[in-house]
Amino acid sequence: MTAHPVHAAPQEPAVRTAVHKIFRRVVPLFFVMFIVNYIDRVNIGFAQDQLSTDIGLSASAFGFGAGLFFIAYAIFEVPSNVLLERFGAKIWLTRIMITWGLVAAAMAFVTSAEMFYVLRFLLGVAEAGFFPAVIYYFTRWLPDADRGRATAIFLMGSGTASVIAGPLSGALLEMHGFAGHSGWQWMFFIEGAASVVLGFIAFRLLDNRVEDAKWLTDEEKAALNRAVEAEQTVRAASRDTGRVSRWKLLADPQMLLFCWLYFAISLALYAVTFWLPSIVDDIGGLSDFEVGLLVAVPWLCAIAAVYVSGRASDRTGKRRPFLIAALITGSVGTFLATVVSPWAGLGALCIAAMGFKTASPIFWTIPQSYLDARVAAPAIALINSVGNLGGFVSPTVFGILQDTTGSTKGGLIGLSVVGVIAAVTVALVRGGGRNEQRGAATLPEPVET
Repeated sequence: MTAHPVHAAPQEPAVRTAVHKIFRRVVPLFFVMFIVNYIDRVNIGFAQDQLSTDIGLSASAFGFGAGLFFIAYAIFEVPSNVLLERFGAKIWLTRIMITWGLVAAAMAFVTSAEMFYVLRFLLGVAEAGFFPAVIYYFTRWLPDADRGRATAIFLMGSGTASVIAGPLSGALLEMHGFAGHSGWQWMFFIEGAASVVLGFIAFRLLDNRVEDAKWLTDEEKAALNRAVEAEQTVRAASRDTGRVSRWKLLADPQMLLFCWLYFAISLALYAVTFWLPSIVDDIGGLSDFEVGLLVAVPWLCAIAAVYVSGRASDRTGKRRPFLIAALITGSVGTFLATVVSPWAGLGALCIAAMGFKTASPIFWTIPQSYLDARVAAPAIALINSVGNLGGFVSPTVFGILQDTTGSTKGGLIGLSVVGVIAAVTVALVRGGGRNEQRGAATLPEPVET
């Protein structure tokens, strides 16, 4: 059951010019959309202390509310994808952006834990399907030879957002007292409103079909459609069109290992994402803006680590040793953060972010090389859905530990243990080596949603 990748044929000059225009007009827009999307998702980490003071939000309530986003996202991702095909990517992406912006801005009016829960859940509902919609757009507008580069640029939005979210949110928190409102209210409102504005810009710049693009010539439209349709015909001819049950996929022990590994990685990543501002704030004597600047440091280190490790693993073709090293590095970083001074703890969290952020892209190369293309789509969807539940579990557990023990150290130690167990698990999975690259070129590229 070996899958055969689609081999790229030489492209017509009109295809090249059309692709160039898409990379100038559409790809940068999606990159910015992902930045704004990610900031609206994680900015609550910077408002935790203010929410505690102003509305009495406990650490456990904060953690539970932060995680509710992922429950809603998992429930509504499939229905959102169905509606995407019905209404088209332009309409659906615009709807997603405007509704998530409105919900994110509404966070400025939170007055109770219950309202906090409802809005976080609704944010997950609003954002569900964003990533698949962008990938669907790429499949209809770009040939295979250019789609990977477009997806890589799009995914860079997550890392970029991790870096700029801290300074931006910290600066907005400094608006405390302006016009009689708290800094956290200004932060939620302004960042949410930016998403709404960007949604209207997306509606102006995006087109549902290649034929609708007035910024392409008739020759470019025809050539691009021929190239995309020809490749899709080849893929369809080599693929089983029957649906695959997720329950049958779960019977594969390797699939269970993949689900566990991505769950562990998500658990660590979102624990660090949501609780890093609070941990940095424990240093003491820092303004909100200074906290935001320091929070950006671990993610800058992580971006550099992702780039270096990605090049190294591509060059050697050996994925599992790099994944094990990344998980162990993350575990060491989180453990060190519990036993050193706050300033040294920031350095330890840089190590943790480098390890766990690096683990995610390396991990996805392994199931891609193991899975047959005929089951790749439902299998990757299953891994992504189960794995992202770590985004619910980790902030919830951290919040409970903060309320019961007064510290996040127990949670950080737990993450260290989870990372080590995950590293040991990697030795049990198949795939990820040069001799096992069975059709990776035909598989979609997932993301931490």
